[in-house]
Amino acid sequence: MTSHDIRLSVSDAEVRKLRVGDHVTLQETLFGLRDATLIHMFDKGRKTRFDLRGHAVIHTAPNVKKVPVSNECPAGYQSICIGTTTSARMERFTRPLMAEYGVRVIIGKGGLGPESAQAFQDFGGVYLAIIGGTAALETTWIERILDVDMDDLNPESLWQFRVKDFGPLLVAMDSLGQSLYDAVGARARDRRAEALARMGVES
Repeated sequence: MTSHDIRLSVSDAEVRKLRVGDHVTLQETLFGLRDATLIHMFDKGRKTRFDLRGHAVIHTAPNVKKVPVSNECPAGYQSICIGTTTSARMERFTRPLMAEYGVRVIIGKGGLGPESAQAFQDFGGVYLAIIGGTAALETTWIERILDVDMDDLNPESLWQFRVKDFGPLLVAMDSLGQSLYDAVGARARDRRAEALARMGVES
């Protein structure tokens, strides 16, 4: 296991060094999006004005408060609670996010599937895992909301966050095709088979 402190955006060489089991802490810019954001971007043809090349996105629909624009709240939003949602629903958007927008890091809960694993190999990307129930902690890692696009979809807008010491997060899928979820699933199946065998039950 290796620990990495990454200032975004990330280079291709840097992201390809990351391995399953490594810990990653992110600095500076992070983008937040969710189901509706992605549906509008890829099913309805909307384009964002943000440059996502080499950047990280987190699956989130944050709880925010509308406030006057200020140095602390340049987008006119104050973060209340910014947690992470389950990624599986957004599996089909991993490849277009990477191919069309250059995203290289995806953060979420619960992992992604084989199509995403292949996209990480093809383009050079990783999935960073967050466990459930940590929204309050995650919110402390976000300094401010810098900007927002597609805000008619609020809270599933496309958010630009300023982050400091966001993590450590666990590399759960890497650019070599390794997946923590595959490994855990295989161990679980092996243990199930062993337990059934001890009971004299055919699996």
